[in-house]
Amino acid sequence: MSFLNLEKVSKFYGSVAAVHDFDLAVEKGEFISLLGPSGCGKTTTLQMITGLVRPSSGTITMGGRDITHLPPPQRELGVVFQSYALFPHMTVAQNVSFGLEMRKVAKPERDKRIKEILSLVHLSALADRYPREMSGGQRQRVAIARALVINPPVLLLDEPLSNLDAQLREEMQFELRRIQQTVGITTIMVTHDQAEALSISDRVVVMEKGRITQVDTPYELYEHPRNDFISSFVGKSNFMCATSSFNGKGASISIDNTPIRFNTDRREPDGKVSIFIRPEKLRLTEPGEGQIQGKVTTRYFMGSQWLVSAETSAGVLAVAVPNLGAPPPMEGETVGLAWQSADCRVLAGAAK
Repeated sequence: MSFLNLEKVSKFYGSVAAVHDFDLAVEKGEFISLLGPSGCGKTTTLQMITGLVRPSSGTITMGGRDITHLPPPQRELGVVFQSYALFPHMTVAQNVSFGLEMRKVAKPERDKRIKEILSLVHLSALADRYPREMSGGQRQRVAIARALVINPPVLLLDEPLSNLDAQLREEMQFELRRIQQTVGITTIMVTHDQAEALSISDRVVVMEKGRITQVDTPYELYEHPRNDFISSFVGKSNFMCATSSFNGKGASISIDNTPIRFNTDRREPDGKVSIFIRPEKLRLTEPGEGQIQGKVTTRYFMGSQWLVSAETSAGVLAVAVPNLGAPPPMEGETVGLAWQSADCRVLAGAAK
């Protein structure tokens, strides 16, 4: 049995299902991210694990023990909230010590644990500072240290990086992963940031309207999304309008009656379909080359790459062009667009 299990867990507020039939098995030491848009049930799920919200149905077990109806203190979980919730009148060491004092841990053991955990989060030199004297990233590490110092079986993170600026947020993603791997603690993080979830998770749970839509490794989730919601929510996406017809060997895909060199050995539905492909899987070519022609409408310099939009008969397509020293074609120029068939995925129904 997995270390942490949620089986058919639901939470209803009246007739509204905030979370519905949530099934998840988490292995010991695994880093799981709950990813989805606002209102999809991520935080409610996390709160049911902490015990702050009682499930309407279903069971939650940890280490083989049913914790579904246990109050939060008896679960002994480590929780880092979005606001960090540090005590402003306490120093870093006092904030970290608070949970140990509540558990009546002897002072010599408290001092030992505080020293170890502050070293882990690289805050040993700041033990006597107050939260107001620290940066956002430092305060976040204090909150993590306070959660970890009690040696919890599971660490729960509720959008812990959302209050940081973009550059610090990216740095702290990897710092958070380093800390988690060093300790080896089972971790569940709530986030709406796809890059954050993909970069540091072992598996990602994508939620929509209170339900799980896909659970997978970051790579599989990005490369092989199971439906159009995941295709459009996780990363940037292109959807090309096309027509599918079965020719006896497979489905032939065409745009405006022009074959686009995409075939599949499985039968696709006849009629209108949409083709999903990531911007970085498209290439700009010389006019007259590639599978389809287009005209550049916009181009934006992103530093490491250009993001180019081209209007085509299949719709407006975004192309990620690596910055190799030469800028891409200007707005108004005609270009060809090319791709590998293996990088496309056919979705039933015309692109919206």
